[in-house]
Amino acid sequence: MKKKILFICTHNSARSQMAEGLVNSLFNDRFEAFSAGTEKTFVKPHAIEVLKDINIDISEARSKLTTEFRDMEFDIVVTVCDNAREKCPFFPGAKELVHKSFRDPSDIRGNNNLKLEAFRRTRDEILSWLDDFLSQIPLVDDKG
Repeated sequence: MKKKILFICTHNSARSQMAEGLVNSLFNDRFEAFSAGTEKTFVKPHAIEVLKDINIDISEARSKLTTEFRDMEFDIVVTVCDNAREKCPFFPGAKELVHKSFRDPSDIRGNNNLKLEAFRRTRDEILSWLDDFLSQIPLVDDKG
């Protein structure tokens, strides 16, 4: 059975969406990912574009609130920004809570190329972390 992961960020617009898309495309043999935010906004076009660069389509993704998942159980809940960790210090359905803060690419000011570069950098940081983190998770629980 696949392990369920929920990625939480403030707006569910970039980092958590990219993490969800990366897991569901590249690690979907072992994991099923979801994402949510403490505030609902919209998925940033730059996040969609930089995943499209690596043949991952999240164009149908929508911003979701954490309350949509309050009745679900997750093997792992990952907060990907400090603000989300402060607002969600625990998640009721989480077996394990992990925090890994990634720089918010939405904070970058400048032309489109600078923004895309920031989103690509964050995408690559998330992917590198996921590669390392997910490889350490056993497929089956160690509970006898």
